[in-house]
Amino acid sequence: MSKKGKFIVFEGVDGSGKTTISRMLQEKLEALDVPIHHTCEPTRNPVGSLIRQIITRQVSTNEQTIGALFLADRLDHIQHPDYGMLQYLESGNHVISDRYYYSSYAYHVPHLSMDWVIEANQLCADLLRPDIVFFLDIPVEVTLKRISDNRNENDLFETEERLTQVRNNYQEAIRRQGKLDNVVIIDAQGTIDQVFKQILAKTAEMLDLSL
Repeated sequence: MSKKGKFIVFEGVDGSGKTTISRMLQEKLEALDVPIHHTCEPTRNPVGSLIRQIITRQVSTNEQTIGALFLADRLDHIQHPDYGMLQYLESGNHVISDRYYYSSYAYHVPHLSMDWVIEANQLCADLLRPDIVFFLDIPVEVTLKRISDNRNENDLFETEERLTQVRNNYQEAIRRQGKLDNVVIIDAQGTIDQVFKQILAKTAEMLDLSL
């Protein structure tokens, strides 16, 4: 693979601000005429949509099924000839992904063993490893307040117990992987603008941009 662009990933529990900030980064770089592709995992294709239903507990399944779905969606997200990330990177676009690597550990562990997910991710990393992962860490009580303030749904699937477990899974995944030079842990308790400034500075350094 002749990857010309940089692969930038945002991770964090729901309510951490990762989607908003990744979109802000996309808009900022596009305004500077930097070629950007924004994507998300699970994908919006039928397999990814089913995974989303499983994560939100609208659909129940067994470990064997979720494992096959997870791996199929990940490989599709990387290699699909129409919307796969590799084609964008090879053509010189930088790719921003809202969820990719660590979220696989954090959100799938209720269905799969962490050992299985780590092994699957190592296989996929041979195809595409992020250049940088911004992990937005934040206390669960702060994310719950943000979610309740910014969503209209009455029945949120995110609960304190669930988000606490997902955050713990993230921390366990990072611990088990050891210190990785492409992972930057961001304290996301400040305002969205404050967190974005940290992200923008690191991205500008990586892409050699003058901001």
